[in-house]
Amino acid sequence: MSHSILIIDDESDIRLLIRYNLEKEGFIVIDADNGERGIELARQYKPDLILLDVMMPVMDGIETCEKLRKLPELASTMICFLTARGEDYSQIAGLDAGADDYITKPIKPKLLISRLSALLRRKEKGTSAVPATPDPKNTIEIDKEKYLVIKDGKPFALPRKEFELLALLMSKPEKVFLRDVIMSSVWGDEVIVGDRTIDVHIRKLREKLGDQHIITVKGVGYKFEY
Repeated sequence: MSHSILIIDDESDIRLLIRYNLEKEGFIVIDADNGERGIELARQYKPDLILLDVMMPVMDGIETCEKLRKLPELASTMICFLTARGEDYSQIAGLDAGADDYITKPIKPKLLISRLSALLRRKEKGTSAVPATPDPKNTIEIDKEKYLVIKDGKPFALPRKEFELLALLMSKPEKVFLRDVIMSSVWGDEVIVGDRTIDVHIRKLREKLGDQHIITVKGVGYKFEY
């Protein structure tokens, strides 16, 4: 089955170039020239992956990503930023908004396709982590099939990588997961992300679940506690 990719970029030449190379590899491609239109098409087509520019008029990529991540029907959609801005703060802002990866322009078509294919393989593979047997005292559960977290009886969606990170930690409560193990299990060796990627996602999870559940073991990694 062909994967579908939505390109959201205000530069028509960039969209045409990427579209040409992706369609040549068998991908189904949709494109939009601004964030608002991109969100409309994302809700309509539910693509497997969204390739999103940061600097755009009307609605920039960061705001677009944040709005996309609030849509439960797109919880399993991968989002990758494609931008000429390579500063650290842009990368952190993109990951903070819920992106799965960050690619800096210019990039050769073959390398771009390789990076996107790696992301899509991660999407198909998903995480093998599953929560431990529920305990009556537990206030947090995850529904892996629906990509939902249930906290105090109320379900809500998380961005894909936040969900996979939480699922990994919850698979063995009290076990300390090394940073390298987390990076390999959740992001894989093929996806290149910044050094602070884990920290950003942990902070977002704590904001949503409370500080008491995800514990930092300094110099080692993280663990989950009920």
